Amino acid sequence: MPNKVKCSHILVQKQSEAIVIYERLKNGEKFGKLAKELSIDTGSAKKDGNLGYFTKGIMVKPFEEAAFKLQIGEMSEPIKSEFGYHIIKRFG
Repeated sequence: MPNKVKCSHILVQKQSEAIVIYERLKNGEKFGKLAKELSIDTGSAKKDGNLGYFTKGIMVKPFEEAAFKLQIGEMSEPIKSEFGYHIIKRFG
């Protein structure tokens, strides 16, 4: 298990939105493009959803657990946190 990961995410309010975005990503749409257009995390959305590197203990628990399980290049299914629904992609 790595001690730090580099991830991007797309954050939306509703599970239904997250499912539609997840399907669009699986059908080949670009993660960064959809993050810019649809993510409600405006800070990371400007950077294609990029959150940079982070270690354990920084992110909320459901997000952290999902992010640290991903392999590089892998994308999560929608993950629920107190902020909404995240789709996470690991880059490093």
